[in-house]
Amino acid sequence: MLKGKLIIFSAPSGSGKTTLVRHILKTFPDYIEFSISATSRPKRGVEENGKDYHYLTPEEFKKKVSNNEFLEWEEVYAGTHYGTLRTEVERIWAKGKAVIFDIDVEGGLNLKNQFKHDSLAVFVMPPSIKILEERLHSRSTDSKESIARRVEKAEKELKTAELFDVFILNENLAEACAKAEELVKEFLQIEG
Repeated sequence: MLKGKLIIFSAPSGSGKTTLVRHILKTFPDYIEFSISATSRPKRGVEENGKDYHYLTPEEFKKKVSNNEFLEWEEVYAGTHYGTLRTEVERIWAKGKAVIFDIDVEGGLNLKNQFKHDSLAVFVMPPSIKILEERLHSRSTDSKESIARRVEKAEKELKTAELFDVFILNENLAEACAKAEELVKEFLQIEG
């Protein structure tokens, strides 16, 4: 039974968790669906509401917090909130699927603590801080100041890796994808 199961991929920004989550979604479309997070940050580039994030104004976000509509939420950067709406997770479970998250480290640990044995918490480890910084620069989506903040945050987040169920070193993408597949198959008891 997949209802009630959560697969949590967390990592410092630029570690490759989004790439791994997309691979898992493509590999197991009948078993897993992606949880779209809510955020108070503005859209970037071609992002779409309801596809990339549920975009909320800071006021809307705070109202949902006070109404206890989030499983977890946090202020990741000053004035920028992210969270997991209860309705999003319930929507996926109602389809009989497991929920997969691409979520920052603090949010991932928060979900892990709530759902304990019904969750698989995977920490995606970058090969090094230097490579992480290079990846962030190559994305061309953030300012130098933003990248510096992300790198500083990543150094702290790496110290939490042992709090997760397992970690994947994302040095070789094919190997990291294979490891992620293996972990998900085992957790959800998928045959074949």
